Amino acid sequence: MIAPAERLSIRLTVNGRGVEREISARRSLADFLREDLGLTGTHVGCEHGVCGACTVFVDGESARSCLVFAVQLDGATVTTIEGLTPPEGLSPLQQAFCATHAMQCGFCTPGMIVTATELLASNPAPSPDEIRLALAGQLCMCTGYVNIVRAVTQAAAALRGGAGETA
Repeated sequence: MIAPAERLSIRLTVNGRGVEREISARRSLADFLREDLGLTGTHVGCEHGVCGACTVFVDGESARSCLVFAVQLDGATVTTIEGLTPPEGLSPLQQAFCATHAMQCGFCTPGMIVTATELLASNPAPSPDEIRLALAGQLCMCTGYVNIVRAVTQAAAALRGGAGETA
């Protein structure tokens, strides 16, 4: 009988940079990002994929990093909240979260921004109902969804070249 490997080598791209590591076969992507790469913007809340705080992009699609083993992503491209931040400062979505006080305690904010980024990529002018639906899997324990929807609406307008509508 062959014993399962306890450590495996992986190679992936994280926020545009190549990464190669030998890690525990059962290490979650969230723990790999936070503890091995120091990318602490990805938060770990429920560890059951329910709260959405750990949401990142894997090959361009949102994924709950607490539910994925890092070794499953050998060869994949991962983008975290840090990777969504331009070198010159905040993205329009991040600016809108600040301007509308949508960050609140900030714990859910990275997952919210990743999910809202995905929404705005597919729908540049979402209605408030479409924003609420897209963010339905992201839990905010502060329950301040009004400002979060307002931030996404404002960012959508800014990205379209508008002055920043409010919901």
